[in-house]
Amino acid sequence: MTFATRMGRVASSATLKVTAEADRLRRQGIDIVDLGAGEPDFPTPEHVKAAGHTAIDENFTKYTPSAGIPELREAVCQRYRADYGIDTRPDEVIITAGGKQALFNAAIALFEQGDEVITHTPCWPSIPQQITLAGAEPVFVQTHAEDGFAIHAEPILAAITNRTKAIVLNSPCNPTGALISEEALAALADTAASRGLWIVLDLTYEKLIYERVAHNLPRVLHDRLRDRSILCGATSKAYAMTGWRCGWAVGPKEAIAQLNVVQGHATSNVTSITQKAAVAALTGPQDAVASMLSEYRTRRDRVWEWLTEDPRFTCVKPRGAFYLFAYVAEALAPAGVRSSAELAEALLRDAHVAVTAGEGFEAPGYLRLSYATSIDRLKEGVTRIHALVRARERTGARS
Repeated sequence: MTFATRMGRVASSATLKVTAEADRLRRQGIDIVDLGAGEPDFPTPEHVKAAGHTAIDENFTKYTPSAGIPELREAVCQRYRADYGIDTRPDEVIITAGGKQALFNAAIALFEQGDEVITHTPCWPSIPQQITLAGAEPVFVQTHAEDGFAIHAEPILAAITNRTKAIVLNSPCNPTGALISEEALAALADTAASRGLWIVLDLTYEKLIYERVAHNLPRVLHDRLRDRSILCGATSKAYAMTGWRCGWAVGPKEAIAQLNVVQGHATSNVTSITQKAAVAALTGPQDAVASMLSEYRTRRDRVWEWLTEDPRFTCVKPRGAFYLFAYVAEALAPAGVRSSAELAEALLRDAHVAVTAGEGFEAPGYLRLSYATSIDRLKEGVTRIHALVRARERTGARS
C-alpha cells in the first residue's frame, strides 16, 4: 500500500504502545504492574462527575461551537486569572480534545516546510512528531541529569537560526519532571520578541509541582510575548479526567482563530458533556488537586528510595509531574540486554512490569516509570524489576 510521504517521517506513540501491550496481557489474565501509564489512578472528583451527569440529564448532548462553550472558555480565563494573575478573554481561548490536540492545532497552524522548531530533550514524543507532521524540522536541545534536567535558556538561544519559527517548551516536563525557571523563560521570551519567534508552552502538569517554587510562566509570556505565545493546558492530570478529553489553548485572538480553523475541519467541538464537567473542575473546589499532589509526593519519595537501592538504577528526583526517569545503562549488561528498549521488553514479557523505554523520549539508556498507581503496586513493580536483573545476572540470560 502507498501512504502519504509524511507518514514515513513519524512514528506511533511509544507510550500508547506500552499501554496497548499491557492491556493485551492483562486480558489474558496476567497480573501486570503498570508503571507505563501517563494517567492518574484517582477517580474524577465527585462534583465533576455530577456535572457530567447533569449535562446528560438536561439533554446537553448536541453540537457546541467548535471552540467550546462560552461558559468553559470563560472558566479557563478565570482559572488563569486566579492562578497566574493574567487577564485573557474568551475569544483568546479554544477548548480542545486534551492538551495533545491543543499542541497539534498549534503545530499545524504555525509551522510549515522549511521551518525549524526548537524543543528540549528528553521530551514527550508527540511534540517532535507533531512538528514533523506539520512539515517542519524539530531541533533538539539536550538537558542533563547532572543538573536535574533543568531547561536553560542559553543552549536554546544558541540553537536559533534564520530558519527558526518557534520554541516549544514543556514544564513540568514529561518524562523528567524538570522545570524551566521564570528567568530562563524571560530570556527566551525577550529574544523571541526581538526575532519574531513563537513560544508554545505545554502546561499539562502545571498543578503537579512538589515544592514551592516560582513558576508563573503564563505571566512571563503574558508580559513579554503576549502576541506570539500560546499556552496549552488540560484537565487530564490535575483533575484525573484523562478519558474525558478536555484541554485548551490560550493565545492571541488571531492565532486562536487559526487553531479553530484546524479544529473545525478535524474534530469540531469537544464532547458537550465533557465541557460541562470541565467547567465544574475549573470553577469548583480545588481540594482534590491538593490531595492528589500530596499523595503523588509520597509515592515519588518512596519509589525513588526503593528503585535506587540498587545502585545500577540512578534517578533524579522529579520536581513535578508523576514520573521517575531512571538511568539504567549500568543494569543492561547484568540483565543480558543491549538497550533500555530491550530491557523494557524483557520487563513486560518476563516480569510483567510495564515501563516506557527512554528511546521514545529521545533518551536511550533510560526508563520512565509512572508512579500514578498505589504504593503497594509501586513496591511490587520495583521488586520485580530488581528481581529480573538479579536473576538474569545469575544465569547470564540474554533476550
